[in-house]
Formats: sequence, structure tokens, C-alpha cells
Amino acid sequence: MKQIDQMRRRAARYLDVEAVEIAPAKGVFSLSFDDFPATAWTEAGPILAAHGVRATYYVCAGLCGGVNMDRDQFRVEHLQALHAAGHEVGCHTFGHTSALRMDAEALRLSLDANAGWVAERLEGHRMTTFAWPFGDATVGAKRIVRRRFVLARGVRDGVNAGREDRALIKSIGLESRRLPGYDLEALMAEAAETRGWLTAYGHDVSDRPTDYGCTPDDLDRVLRLAKAAGLEVLPVGAAWGVVTR
Repeated sequence: MKQIDQMRRRAARYLDVEAVEIAPAKGVFSLSFDDFPATAWTEAGPILAAHGVRATYYVCAGLCGGVNMDRDQFRVEHLQALHAAGHEVGCHTFGHTSALRMDAEALRLSLDANAGWVAERLEGHRMTTFAWPFGDATVGAKRIVRRRFVLARGVRDGVNAGREDRALIKSIGLESRRLPGYDLEALMAEAAETRGWLTAYGHDVSDRPTDYGCTPDDLDRVLRLAKAAGLEVLPVGAAWGVVTR
């Protein structure tokens, strides 16, 4: 099963690519939070406000009010507050299920359920961007997602520049397990110099994060570095309007 999953992920990366040209007038940085844990708003929200920037929150409605990886997940009031503050709300499936574990019909039902749940709580809001749970995509799932969303964000490292697959946008992980391996200054400089688009995703934000989360200081540093590099900081959906030709 593991080998088959790896083959399907690889096929999604190289097959059925719908390439777009990433060429903003200046480098762009986008921050997103997946799932999302409550602290991605209660702890991260004030940091974003202090920097005067907005982020994208990729929502799994089925996680609302629950616990995931020993972390409390968002509540409806968190979702409504961040939406009112101008942050983007995007789709992450209803139940945070890998595309490798859903057939076409199951994926459609999950996307429909998530869309309906969010629209009911955010006055008809329609999500326009998508993030793959676990970064897992398949060729068939890409076709379904492309018809519903302007882009889908993955988890493969790198700066988006030149021709990129709009169904598998690259993104670095603001995760305690990954951050030590990144040269963040170099990544920001590359995005600025190549006039590219650097996206990043995180989860929980606390002084003692999970392996998939980061500290408040980590988040503050990333935003300071993006600004120091002269990057425009925009939510994923808003960035799409300025990075593509």
C-alpha cells in the first residue's frame, strides 16, 4: 500500500499538469494555517494584526470543536472572527481525509459538505482556494479540485516561479520538525530576486507546539523576514490575483 501511495503521489506531481505562469511585479509571501487548531487564531491572530497582514485558514468543518493531535481545534466563533477581520477562509475537505483514501464520489461529497457548512456560518461565503490534506493529491482528484477552485496548495518545498501546476502550488512548512532545515532568509531572498511566490503553511501556534506547529516567535520571525526582503504579504487567494498572468 505504501509503495502504491508513493506512485500515485508521484503521478499527480508529473501528470495532468495545468501550468500557469507565476510572475508577479514583485515577490509575494502567503501564510496559511491548515485544519485549523484554535491557537492558529487565538495565538497567531494578534501577531498577524501586529504586523498588519492577513492569512489564509484552510478549514475542515468536521474538526470544528474537536481535538486533533491533542490540540483543541477551532470553534465557530473563531472562524467568524477571523473572517470578519479580513482573513481568507479556504477548503481543506470536510473530514481532513487524504485524497488517496477517497474515490471521486467521496471527494465530491466531502467538498460539498465543507462548502455548505462554511457557507451557513459565514453568510454564504464561497471558498476559492484549496489545500490538500497531508499534501496528498492524485491525478483524478486534481481534475475534480481544478473545476471547483482557482488553485490547490500542496506541501512540496520551494518558491513558486515561472511555470507551476495550479493544482499543486509549492509551500514550505512552518513546523517545528521542518523549520531547522530551512534557510528562511535565503528563501525570502529567492522569492524577491526571482519575483516569485513563497507560500507557507502551519498548524498550532504555542510555546510548546506539536511537531506540526510553531512558536509565536517563529511566526513573528517569518513575517519580519518577509517584510525585510521586500515581499508583499497577501492571503493565498488575494496573492493569486497578482502572481499569475
